[in-house]
Amino acid sequence: MAAQDTELVGSLVQLMHTLQDLYAETSRPLGLTPQQAHLLCVLLAGPFGMTELSRIMSIERSSLTSMVDRLERRELVQRQPDPADRRACRIALTTSGTKLADEAHSAYTDRIGELTAALSPAQRKAVVGAVATVTSDQRLK
Repeated sequence: MAAQDTELVGSLVQLMHTLQDLYAETSRPLGLTPQQAHLLCVLLAGPFGMTELSRIMSIERSSLTSMVDRLERRELVQRQPDPADRRACRIALTTSGTKLADEAHSAYTDRIGELTAALSPAQRKAVVGAVATVTSDQRLK
């Protein structure tokens, strides 16, 4: 591996750890694990089926089921019938869950805003473009 590639890989790994640490830092005061905060934030876009949530969050369905069970006991999410498949359910935020998801999302985005405040407009544009290229579905297939 070329030195330039090693530097890129190291930078991306460091960024991943920084973002994971931020999720932990911002979710803990809200009484959530980083994964729970992530799930609540995903659900801000609306109800999703379990298979779709499992794919979005890149976790096994059994782990997702356990997480949904815990959040349901806390009355943060609820299972709703899926109108397209009577055997399936969709996971939706409750009113309390929406409030907590908004708090988690704001805390996370505020911290990212603090970390990126020194970036110039050109640097911001370059980061957005690079991340879009790296994370595009075509690159991951």
